[in-house]
Amino acid sequence: MMKRMKWMKRYFPVLVFLLLFGAFFTVTASAEGDVAGAIQNTWDAAKGQIKAVVNGVVFPAIDLILAVLFFIKLGSSWFEYRKNGHFELAAPAILFASLVLMLTCPLYIWGILGM
Repeated sequence: MMKRMKWMKRYFPVLVFLLLFGAFFTVTASAEGDVAGAIQNTWDAAKGQIKAVVNGVVFPAIDLILAVLFFIKLGSSWFEYRKNGHFELAAPAILFASLVLMLTCPLYIWGILGM
C-alpha cells in the first residue's frame, strides 16, 4: 500500500499537468460549409494537370526504362546463345509485352479510371 502511495504522490501531479497542458493546447477543428464540394472542385481543377503530367512525364519515363531493359536483356540473351547455344526467350518476351502495354496505356487507362 505504501508503494502505491509513493507512486501516486510522485507521478500524479505530472499526469495532471500533462492532461491540463494537452487540453489547453488542443484546438477543436470544425469545418464550415461544403467540404466534400471543395474537395471535388479541387480535384476537378487538378485532374487535367495530373493527366498531362502523367502522359508527358511518367509514361515516357517508364517506357524508356522498359525499352533499355528490353534491349539489355535481348543482348545478354543473344550473347548467352552464342556462348551456350540456348536462347532464353522468356525474359525478353515479358519485357517486350510490358513495353507494348505501357506504350498503349495512355489510350485506355483514363477510361478505366473515369477521367
